[in-house]
Amino acid sequence: MNVKTKSGDSNKEKTVVRARVAKKRSNPVSPAKFSPSWVVLHAQDAPGYKIELINRIREGVKKTDWKQLIHYTGSTEKEFEHILPASISSMQKKTVYGKETSERIYELARLFGLGYEVFDSKEDFKKWLMTPSKTLGKRIPFELLDSSFGFEMVESEIMRIQYNVYS
Repeated sequence: MNVKTKSGDSNKEKTVVRARVAKKRSNPVSPAKFSPSWVVLHAQDAPGYKIELINRIREGVKKTDWKQLIHYTGSTEKEFEHILPASISSMQKKTVYGKETSERIYELARLFGLGYEVFDSKEDFKKWLMTPSKTLGKRIPFELLDSSFGFEMVESEIMRIQYNVYS
């Protein structure tokens, strides 16, 4: 679009050209705000972030949001079977999950978001999750995610990596 304006006292015209540049979208379907997939992609310091997540956990995660998270992380439900408090077969029967399952899904989303931020790629983070860690007692980080203490340990280790603080 061209816009012509006269500057000050002179009769000269300035031409300003404005053009819209289309942004590339890496994912054709953007996740719903505060869904587990959205949590992976967005900063945790948004106003009301934690309060909204608590509300979402209380309402329960929808099956479609869980499937979207699985797809986004490039994983399968089977990989998360030992981490979730409900069996995969019972999860397939429900459209909205209970509070405990929803909370674990959001914990996973937060952890994957942190991991993607710290590591160079999704693949590098997933490789790290499946590699025994000295600082975690030579255990595979992913295997510790079946408890809140395990989540805390893995998250702390990722933060140490982020800030180059090795034990």
